[in-house]
Amino acid sequence: MKIAFIGSHGVGKTTLCFDLASRLKRLDLGVEIVREVARLCPLPINRETTLEAQAWILHTQIAHELAASSQYQAVICDRSVLDNYAYLVHRVGPRPEYHALVGHWMSTYDALFKVPVIQHPSFDGTRDIGSDFQEAIDRTIDRLLEEFAIPIHHLEAGEREGWVDSVLSVMQLPLRPPQIDIFTTAQ
Repeated sequence: MKIAFIGSHGVGKTTLCFDLASRLKRLDLGVEIVREVARLCPLPINRETTLEAQAWILHTQIAHELAASSQYQAVICDRSVLDNYAYLVHRVGPRPEYHALVGHWMSTYDALFKVPVIQHPSFDGTRDIGSDFQEAIDRTIDRLLEEFAIPIHHLEAGEREGWVDSVLSVMQLPLRPPQIDIFTTAQ
């Protein structure tokens, strides 16, 4: 099972990944989180990103997803390749060679969840804090989702406390771990 959260920076995807991983671990699943690889990129990111930087990010994201999927039952991605492609498209426009790759790779996710912008990004040492940039990336993501005709589940802005339950329900997983009956009577 491979799940990805899609959305602009600073919307709460990382927190959501950890919350979901905790719940899946309680269901006795082996879980790995593919963290936001852009933070590892040795090249410029955010508004100053380049085609080379985004190529590095796209390929690294795919490599991390492949490695995690080969070892764990559940893989939770802090972003999908489409999110990363949105930063490339926003900066340099669509690129046919990456457009095809992203289109293909999006079919490898079992479920995709769009996280809405509900607050301005806060500074964390890496993330761009401009709300205009955050909103522009969110619009680019929405446009690409429509262009690729990708089925997606939208998380509701006013229901943040219930997002993990929504994901578990979509994935047809129990909301609570099964309880062991320690008081069974011998027959």
